[in-house]
Amino acid sequence: GVQAIATEVADYSKKAIEAGADTFEKLAGVKTLDKAIEIQSDFAKAAYEGYVAHATKVGELVTELAKETFKPLEGVIAKAQGK
Repeated sequence: GVQAIATEVADYSKKAIEAGADTFEKLAGVKTLDKAIEIQSDFAKAAYEGYVAHATKVGELVTELAKETFKPLEGVIAKAQGK
């Protein structure tokens, strides 16, 4: 569980850095302000969508990890409530 979360965070970070570098390269070659705004807008939209997907995935992984962690306690709690 923890390893899956770490892998997801590392993958997201790598992709975010690459996207930022690609956008910088594109911006360095533009000749008009309109094109620069378009590139920046596309980057912002993609970054937002990527972050939301990443946050959703990490949230699912954390939920899964919590369920796995507390699963052994379910029996203990059930026995305690039954007394």
